Amino acid sequence: MAAAAAMHTPTGLFNKKPNMWKKKKRDLASGSCSSDISGKRKLPVLLFDVMDTIVRDPFYHDVPAFFGMSMKELLECKHPLAWIEFEKGLIDEEELARKFFIDGRDFDLEGLKDYMRSGYSYLDGMQELLQTLKAHNFEIHAFTNYPIWYKIIEDKLKLSDYLSWTFCSCFVGKRKPDPKFYLEVVGHLGVEPSDCIFIDDRPTNVKCAIEIGMGGLCFENADSLAKDLSHLGINLSVP
Repeated sequence: MAAAAAMHTPTGLFNKKPNMWKKKKRDLASGSCSSDISGKRKLPVLLFDVMDTIVRDPFYHDVPAFFGMSMKELLECKHPLAWIEFEKGLIDEEELARKFFIDGRDFDLEGLKDYMRSGYSYLDGMQELLQTLKAHNFEIHAFTNYPIWYKIIEDKLKLSDYLSWTFCSCFVGKRKPDPKFYLEVVGHLGVEPSDCIFIDDRPTNVKCAIEIGMGGLCFENADSLAKDLSHLGINLSVP
């Protein structure tokens, strides 16, 4: 079993205590959780960031082109808080459209949504990895900063075939790396932080998970993630 607080690959961070995969008898209040053949809850619970961890993020790859700008130009003229407020569910689409640019210029909101939809796709190997984890009966939740537009992703890619959209910032009004968001997650799940593994492409978000006692893995690609999970004792051979 892995030792505490180590960096075992260039991209994989984790922080776990001995016997970290001990079974819990307590179920989620909703009654929805993965279990092993004995009926006990299967641990660890896997918490996945979505954008640029499971799904390609069109904001960084495509959206500047939609506006006919470079990323630098877009960042200079967009409102610094509008998207964050939208991700927290504090403003709706119409308010986003009014506030998106500092100068209040109009733009085609529906065109932007269509453009982003066309850019959503699974990162290489991630759909297959999620299928394997699901086949092994792991409990998997999204833990992501994203607005109500997560429904567009779901409509196109059907992530709910593999995970629950349980912890989306637009539901909770908080964003990673706010520690309160992480603590709400473990509180809702009814587990100890050490019973969770959090996967995210942003080291800052992973660092916060480790600081509250979760296991944390920095995502680079599906192959490196599979190796990192195997180092934590998660056997991904075909069941």
